[in-house]
Amino acid sequence: MPSSPLSSVSPTSGAVLTIDLNALRANYRALSNLAAGTECAAVVKANAYGTGSMQTVRALAREGCKTFFVASFKEAEIVRGVAPDATIYVLDGLFDDSGPAFAAASIRPVLSSLDEVRHWSDFCRQAGMPLPAAIHVDTGLNRLGMPRIEAEELKGSPDLVKGFKLALLISHLVCADEPERPNNEAQLQAFEDYRAMLPACPASLANSGGIHLGERYHFDLVRAGFSLYGGKAVAGRDPLSPVVQLHARIAQIRDARHGETVGYGAAHMLERPTRIATLALGYADGIFRCLGATHTTPGLTGYIDGHPAPALGRISMDLITLDVTDVPVELARRGAWVEIIGEHVSVDELAEQAGTIGYEVLTSLGTRAERVYLDSQSGNG
Repeated sequence: MPSSPLSSVSPTSGAVLTIDLNALRANYRALSNLAAGTECAAVVKANAYGTGSMQTVRALAREGCKTFFVASFKEAEIVRGVAPDATIYVLDGLFDDSGPAFAAASIRPVLSSLDEVRHWSDFCRQAGMPLPAAIHVDTGLNRLGMPRIEAEELKGSPDLVKGFKLALLISHLVCADEPERPNNEAQLQAFEDYRAMLPACPASLANSGGIHLGERYHFDLVRAGFSLYGGKAVAGRDPLSPVVQLHARIAQIRDARHGETVGYGAAHMLERPTRIATLALGYADGIFRCLGATHTTPGLTGYIDGHPAPALGRISMDLITLDVTDVPVELARRGAWVEIIGEHVSVDELAEQAGTIGYEVLTSLGTRAERVYLDSQSGNG
């Protein structure tokens, strides 16, 4: 991380989450180029994967992104406030009596069932407005999405779709992160079947991983998500530019004797005289408790000016303890910054150590860390 973001933060901050909007825009350009000739939309659900939806949407809109996908209507309202002219789809769909809210905010529901289609069609007819919506068909995920039997019924009832504007047909890939899996080809064929069955409209199948599967998966619009934020979306392929870094400040340095224990449960017994650094960061900030250590099981590793500092003991709600015995004394001092996610540890590497995925790491990052946005277009960074 450049020194300037850390040097400019509040002296009261115990942790800093840096979001590089320049890298985000570069990733969007790279994904758009991979899907050349197809519109590249951005998935900004879950507070733009933890990076901050307002800042992220604003940056992507300046880069030319015109379509955004969110999970909930509340998220869509936030995006609408930042991007008044954007097309916004809500993946969670349409709940009863929510039609007026969608219409008033010019937000498009993604309809995943025949009931939702009927509901939206009836609302549009009564309002006298054929408003746009997407239909989500299930091609193998068995989550949200219209099952084939309902799609066949919809095919036999064309008047249902005539009540509104069918703006997009979508589905979601199950194994796009593993290009060799036969599920990808099977889903592609199933999606083509749905396209032939339902009224003609633009189509979207590819998520971040799907973009890398090639042109056959791109259709009219691709939905860039995890890759935008620097995550590894495809096995065996390097991620794009990292977007997020997390640093925490050392709150205290102490010395402990051989045989003493560190942290709750006395789970970590020291095997040598040890200098301990306590960081102002914990599981309330999204650093999973399972990343703690015992004297037989390693945990996460922080880095101080490139020097590794392994975890000692359990991760607490607000604090992490690290072994800084082998870090130069002038570097491991009260107030110094420790890298948790950054040059030496990526989001995906931390996730692997925690037994999870990078998506969960990003979306779990708490709100207590001071956020610094690097954005050359706004004069910051």
